[in-house]
Amino acid sequence: MKASLGPILYCWPKEKVIEFYTQVAASQIPLVYLGETICSRRRELKFSDYMDLAHMLRDSGKEVVLSTLALLEAPSEYTELKKQVENGEFIIEANDMGAVQAAKENKLPFICGPTINNYNLASLKTLHKWGMQRFVMPVELSKHWLNTVVSVEKPEFEIEIFGHGFLPLALSARCFTARQKGLVKDKCQTICIENPKGLLAQTQESQPLLRLNGIQTQSAACIDLTSELSSMSDMGISYFRVSPSSVSCIEKADKLFELGSQSVQVDDPHCNGYWHQQAGFNHLQI
Repeated sequence: MKASLGPILYCWPKEKVIEFYTQVAASQIPLVYLGETICSRRRELKFSDYMDLAHMLRDSGKEVVLSTLALLEAPSEYTELKKQVENGEFIIEANDMGAVQAAKENKLPFICGPTINNYNLASLKTLHKWGMQRFVMPVELSKHWLNTVVSVEKPEFEIEIFGHGFLPLALSARCFTARQKGLVKDKCQTICIENPKGLLAQTQESQPLLRLNGIQTQSAACIDLTSELSSMSDMGISYFRVSPSSVSCIEKADKLFELGSQSVQVDDPHCNGYWHQQAGFNHLQI
C-alpha cells in the first residue's frame, strides 16, 4: 500500500497552490490528484495551469491524476470536463457520472472518485468494464462493507481509501459560504478564498458540527485512519489518501508509512466512526 495526495478541496490563491505542488514535487508521495472538484467559479487556476502543474509533477516522478468536478451544473462545465477527459496525457478521477460517461465514450481509463455512489460489487464490476482502474471508496462506507466486497472475489481494480482529511459529505446547488456572507451564488466574489480550510459550523451548544466549503459540506472533524494501515494492507488496499487542508499535509503524507500505525498529528478533532459502522463524527479507540 502507498500514500496518495488528494486534490485540494478549498479555494486557495494561485501562488499558494503553485507553492504547494512545488513542495509536493520534492516529496516521496507517489500519487497526486489535482484539479478543481468543487466549484467552477473558483478561477484562480485554469486548465492550462493544472496541466503545467501535472507536467511538473510527472517530471519529478509522480503519477498524476486530473480530478473533475463533483457536481456539473452548466454546459460550460461539461465543456471544461471534456478538456480534462481528452487531455491526451493523464488519467482522470471521475467525481460525477458525467465524467464516467465522457471517459467511456472516448474508451479511456478512469478512476472513480469518492463522490460517486458505489455501494455494491455489481456496480463496481460494471464500472470496471467501462474502464475504471481504481475505486476510491465513498467515505460513509465501512471496513466491514469493504471486507465483504474483497472477500467475495479478488477485485480486478485497485482500491483507495480516503484515510486522512475532512470528509466530503454532500454537495448542493446552493453556495453556503456565499449565503453566509449575504451574497448570491452568481455574484459570490469567490468569497470562499477567505476560508482556506472551509467555514466551521457549530451547534447551538457551540460544538463543532460541519465544515462549509462553498457548495460542499464537510465533516468538522478530520478523519484519521492511520491506525488501520496494517489491516488495510492485509485487505489488499492499494492507496491511502491524504486530503490536503494545509501545506503541512505534504509532510504527513510523505512520512505516513514511516510512522507505521501511529496517528498523524493534526490540530483538529479526529473521527473514524464510518469506518467502524458508527456515526461518522465518532472517534473510536480500537
